[in-house]
Amino acid sequence: MNTLTACIEGVGFWADGLPSWQAAVGHVSRGSPPGERGKPSPRLLAPNERRRAPPSVAVALDVALAACEAAARDPATLPSVFASTHGDLAITDYMCATLADDPSAISPTKFHNSVHNAAAGYWTIGAGCLRPATALSAHRASFAQGLLEALAQLACGDEAVLLAAYDTAGTGPLGTVSHSSGLLGGALVLARCERRGDGNRNGVLLRATLVDGNAPTRHGALARLGAANAMAPMLPLFDALAGRSDLALLHAGHGRTLRVELAHG
Repeated sequence: MNTLTACIEGVGFWADGLPSWQAAVGHVSRGSPPGERGKPSPRLLAPNERRRAPPSVAVALDVALAACEAAARDPATLPSVFASTHGDLAITDYMCATLADDPSAISPTKFHNSVHNAAAGYWTIGAGCLRPATALSAHRASFAQGLLEALAQLACGDEAVLLAAYDTAGTGPLGTVSHSSGLLGGALVLARCERRGDGNRNGVLLRATLVDGNAPTRHGALARLGAANAMAPMLPLFDALAGRSDLALLHAGHGRTLRVELAHG
């Protein structure tokens, strides 16, 4: 596979106790302890919708908007890729249990939020975005494959692409099969690299190459904190960005690794 490149213009992040990218960087670089657990509050949504939004939608929209703001990009102008291993496990568990016990009692709102592209749909409505939105799942390789999809869109001509990845906690019988705990989300605004007038790039240069072999287990601060969440395979990249490291190896499928090299400005 040829190497795909982009510049990371903006980063968004949310984990239990680390409700922003700034908090995550402080945790990695200075050892700042996580704060109290809270809930993401997606500002793109109207107050009533914000209160009703399930955790999966809330965290996805929170990190996506944060990345756009960090990149100084209008969310309405960006094509997007939303990656999730499981979607919203709690809602899926509710749907399965209700269909088994009393199908007529299914909540229309829960049904509406059960589809895998719910977060992408809320995003395009909240942002007023008419650009393409992709919802993607590839089990533990979901983040790596989402990153490849976003990079491919750049290579095909888009100026910039939003990538958002997220997963929720598992509950009920489904949670014993599809293990995940806590709430985790991360987002990147990726753009074609350009040199500014001062000769510097417009963000962190990223080079991604798909190679043979299994990605090793990483033990960075964020990887340890979010290890139990299904989206944990994304965390080596966020650890590398926060710690200004030059390499992250991401699980990209059985026997495949996405090698991500970083050049910090």
